[in-house]
Amino acid sequence: MSETLYNTRILRLAASIPHSARLDAPQATVSRRSPICGSRVTVDVIVDEQGRVARIGQEVRACALGQASASLMGAHVIGKSPAELAGARDALAAYLRGAVETPGDWPDLDLFGPARPHKARHPSIMLAFEAVAAAALEAQCGDGEAVLTGAAH
Repeated sequence: MSETLYNTRILRLAASIPHSARLDAPQATVSRRSPICGSRVTVDVIVDEQGRVARIGQEVRACALGQASASLMGAHVIGKSPAELAGARDALAAYLRGAVETPGDWPDLDLFGPARPHKARHPSIMLAFEAVAAAALEAQCGDGEAVLTGAAH
């Protein structure tokens, strides 16, 4: 872990968040906020007939780590099922806690290795993955445009 917490890769990702426009008519919208730093991510999703993410919009008001996480999530989310998104969320959380040595199959999440000892940064990193997993599940269940809010774990 010789990389610094806020490295060039993190800053590049933070400056290039895909799907950064909210959707006009999402099937589900979920917001998550970190009580530690006040970072907030709101995710809108539309799923296809198989329940996989077809469209996403996100509004990210977070530190560079939260922005970078939203960027990585947004870059690979299209086509993912709620189960795959929950798996990515859980793998990232376990990695940050130090329970596992790799962050799972989602591309580039090992970028957050330098943040592992900084527990106060974990909630911001988790926001986008928590929000998209919840939104995809909500959309798949067909409960309309419910807005769920809550704190990151």
